[in-house]
Amino acid sequence: MSKLVTDFMANITAKNPGETEFHQAVREVAESLLPFIEDNPVYKHAKILERIAEPERVIMFRVAWVDDQGEVQINRGYRIQMNSAIGPYKGGLRFHPSVNLGILKFLAFEQVFKNSLTTLPMGGGKGGSDFDPKAKSEREIMSFCQNFMTELSKHIGADTDVPAGDIGVGTREIGYLFGQYKRIRNEYTGVLTGKSIGWGGSLMRPEATGYGQVYFAEEMLNTRGDSLKGKIITVSGSGNVAQHAAEKAYQLGGKVVTFSDSSGYIYDPDGMNDDKIAYVKWLKNVERGRIKEYAEKYKCKYVEGKSAPWDVPCQIALPSATQNEITEKDAEVLVKNGCFCVSEGANMPSTIEAVNVFHKNKILYGPGKAANAGGVATSGLEMSQNSMRLSWTREEVDSRLHQIMRNIHQSCIKYGKEPDGYINYVNGANIAGFIKVANAMLDQGIM
Repeated sequence: MSKLVTDFMANITAKNPGETEFHQAVREVAESLLPFIEDNPVYKHAKILERIAEPERVIMFRVAWVDDQGEVQINRGYRIQMNSAIGPYKGGLRFHPSVNLGILKFLAFEQVFKNSLTTLPMGGGKGGSDFDPKAKSEREIMSFCQNFMTELSKHIGADTDVPAGDIGVGTREIGYLFGQYKRIRNEYTGVLTGKSIGWGGSLMRPEATGYGQVYFAEEMLNTRGDSLKGKIITVSGSGNVAQHAAEKAYQLGGKVVTFSDSSGYIYDPDGMNDDKIAYVKWLKNVERGRIKEYAEKYKCKYVEGKSAPWDVPCQIALPSATQNEITEKDAEVLVKNGCFCVSEGANMPSTIEAVNVFHKNKILYGPGKAANAGGVATSGLEMSQNSMRLSWTREEVDSRLHQIMRNIHQSCIKYGKEPDGYINYVNGANIAGFIKVANAMLDQGIM
């Protein structure tokens, strides 16, 4: 089987040189799926996995805009339309200096499986730009978003491709993007998700990824007769996902002791409460400050220059920042310090070597494509509300979200339970996500 993976990946790397994150994402899936495909040759003969790994469409474009000093600035925009077998392309837009083709292809590839797991009719896509919203004025951000959407509007639509937010793209940016789309197309449709509540957004969308991440952890713990109550929990990041993961973990009785950003992390041994989490939301969402200010306010430890808190002892880890933030060494430290549950809120935050450490030690490990699917699931619910011209209550959306996360967990068990009883959630998520997309592709012919 290792030769099958090696040969498969040789073709992927040759066709996609230098795209290391994309190679990593495809390898993880190939290691899970190639044995399954060998046992189900209909997928092999139709080369389904090879086709899923090739985007249906890659769009790259120039975004020129004028800053507050009157200088012309040039960024690059992207949209990766990866797979539309089960519905319109669906996936976020990321505005960050690190954005490049390889990162967006990895995210789009992951999105195909994640969206399939929700059971909602959504294909997979991803997009964004190397534009950095940090330190930009409101006028500059609006100008960039409008120019970005002027080009992107040619390629998206409520029944074609429905982008959402991601890193660097919140309700403010979604508003500017939507306004420009409406101006150009002269139509008011659910072409973007993550909108403000007053004009088509869904209640619970800001909370959904972090809440879903914790709901998934809760389901994993339940398989061992355990819960979050009384557990020490480390969270990385301090943005939207991290904030709401901490909030839900606290509500379920956990003791969250860390947050982080690109400058360092804080360790608060007393744990978070509603007031402290509310302060982090204000600090990051309104003040646009650094997490170091939390340590100064609450007189707790701050570790400069270390953007992930994985050396802090915990029982549950909730990585919620960015890709590859948990290395093999970090994973070994986590396990050594007593961590037995990892639920990913970020996309691919653990390296392949780190995942191997988790599996070797038989800990509960929920990969991002399963554990953080609550965000896109609620985006799908927002699409449904837009189509029906109605709005569900917070309780209705939360109930649907919780049930979707339970269903994803059950799918992972169905396809990931090993003979010794250990649940390999990576295999479970990959196989469950693949089957729905693969069957649709078989039905629709070679295309």
